[in-house]
Amino acid sequence: QVQLVESGGGLVQAGGSLRLSCVVSGRTFSSYAMGWFRQAPGKERDFVAAINWSGGRADYADSVKGRFTISRNNAKNTVYLQMNSLKPEDTAVYYCAAGRVYRNYDSWGQGTQVTVSS
Repeated sequence: QVQLVESGGGLVQAGGSLRLSCVVSGRTFSSYAMGWFRQAPGKERDFVAAINWSGGRADYADSVKGRFTISRNNAKNTVYLQMNSLKPEDTAVYYCAAGRVYRNYDSWGQGTQVTVSS
């Protein structure tokens, strides 16, 4: 397994932007599929976005399509989530995940809080 550390969360007004980062330990980052999930208070953890090992394939939840972009830099062992046009309903703890199979994850970060004020 690998270790994942998220950063970049914070408080932002509705309509604003944030970029989350997730740094992954180890020398095999480029072989991992990566994903972002989020969990709002009292709710289940939901899928947000996924990217394959090369960055050539990405998928998004319908609720974030056109507003969020997932990307990765394999030279920096980092995956990003650019979040634009943020809404109060995007408020949640955001988690980074890694796995050997696309959209099948077995390693998780500790999460970073994103709060969007109206």
